[in-house]
Amino acid sequence: MEMQPNMDTQAAENGEEYTGITRETPVVEEKTVTESPLFKKIDAGIHNKVTLIDSSFARYAARSVLATLFLTLGTAIAFGTAIQAEKVMPGSGKFAFAFMFSWSLVMIIFMNAELGTSNMLFMTVGVYRHKVNVGKAAKILFTCVLFNLIGGILFGYLVSLTGPFQNLPADNYMFTGVAAKLAKSTWQILVEGMFANIVVNTAFVINLRMKDDAGKVMAIIFVIFIFAFLGYEHVIANFPAFSLAFFASHGTITGMTFGSILHNLIFAFLGNYIGGALVIGMTYAWMDKTDSTYVD
Repeated sequence: MEMQPNMDTQAAENGEEYTGITRETPVVEEKTVTESPLFKKIDAGIHNKVTLIDSSFARYAARSVLATLFLTLGTAIAFGTAIQAEKVMPGSGKFAFAFMFSWSLVMIIFMNAELGTSNMLFMTVGVYRHKVNVGKAAKILFTCVLFNLIGGILFGYLVSLTGPFQNLPADNYMFTGVAAKLAKSTWQILVEGMFANIVVNTAFVINLRMKDDAGKVMAIIFVIFIFAFLGYEHVIANFPAFSLAFFASHGTITGMTFGSILHNLIFAFLGNYIGGALVIGMTYAWMDKTDSTYVD
């Protein structure tokens, strides 16, 4: 025989009169927050960076130097093909440069190198999502940028010693292009820096979302083509570009002074931070901090 609960006793214990009606306790449904697959990957990336720099600063620095090794190679082939393309068809150098430069980010991503402009997104989002504190985030970002700079200068110098960059005419595509960069106004550099890192971090996000490697390569090339063709300012890419142009020209490029280089790099950095960390990183981090199922 199945035992029934003694309702009289239960009602008496609660100081109530039993009416013969069973009262149901309402079930309160818990809200479940949908976790973003994209930000799970970003969080994992942040964790890897933190653990690496904590366990081996030298290894983190080495990955940062490698980023500008690949950027220098991409910059060199981009300028080299643009110079040759201009000889065959004037005006075609821009297309050749943008297409070949785009391979730089492919190498950086697939070789797991550390790029300062992508870390602008990772570290800012990491602080917002409480995955890393401000001090550690700043350490990672500025360590990465510093060793990107060291790599850019070192490999820019070494590549300038190779055959394609010997005895270049003063009006070649690389020298005139770098001179034009250094002549830009503060506002132009800042705005172009913002758009450059919107593009770069869009490519990084696409890479995180895609599974097929061939698809990743094609997407990265055509996205990076945007900022390379439009000539926008990317502070890390300018490290090897300025270095290679300076050493190949023996310092003879018009307007290329320490002051003009510093001016470009400072405001490109600020623009890159706005575009990568705030426009892309923080906007998506804020949108995905939601009870909705509409997450990335």
